[in-house]
Amino acid sequence: MGLSLIEGFTKSLAMTVLSEIGDKTFFAAAILAMRHPRKLVLAGCLAALIVMTILSVSLGWIAPNLISRKWSHHITTVLFVGFGLWSLWEGFKEESESEELAEVEAKLNADWKAETGSNKGNTKGSDDLKKQQRPFLTQFFSPIFLKAFSITFFGEWGDKSQIATIGLASDENPFGVVLGGIVGQALCTTAAVIGGKSLASQISEKMVALSSGILFLVFGLQSFLAVAAAAAAK
Repeated sequence: MGLSLIEGFTKSLAMTVLSEIGDKTFFAAAILAMRHPRKLVLAGCLAALIVMTILSVSLGWIAPNLISRKWSHHITTVLFVGFGLWSLWEGFKEESESEELAEVEAKLNADWKAETGSNKGNTKGSDDLKKQQRPFLTQFFSPIFLKAFSITFFGEWGDKSQIATIGLASDENPFGVVLGGIVGQALCTTAAVIGGKSLASQISEKMVALSSGILFLVFGLQSFLAVAAAAAAK
């Protein structure tokens, strides 16, 4: 139990860090933190990522109870190999290091202009006064918190990292996968919020894609060897 927990934790941590650094939600958190209070952006992004991690691991934990463990192993192996090849292909074809950052920034800029245009009558002083008068707990359900939560949650839904987490949870200790995923998400999101655009612009999307591709292929090979060893033991 202890070894399986540690293995699930380390695999999930490594996969999450390499999947999330340079991801769209990473860039979104960095840009949002430049325009809104960091604590609200961090709280919203982390809440979304924790909910998404728990949901993904729950699906992965349920999967072997719906289909045979043999087939869940096969599906997980195919997913890891497929994502590994996909990530390597993305890494080799990557030309502009900041293409995804520019895409996310352009979208958020459009949203920002729309918001500021509709709120021209509000002065900065009155906004600050309202924030000070608002109870501490209700700040975390403010439009800023909800915006950070929704952008992150829907940005991660159906993403490669979510599907990989489901596959990993079907193969490894689900508690270890949850813990590793949450720690990895917390590290990446905190770095994005604190570092802002200056940190995001320094990240090589090409190297992140190549590294995550290699990691996925290693996980796929390990899953394949585990299935082969189990078959040979029968």
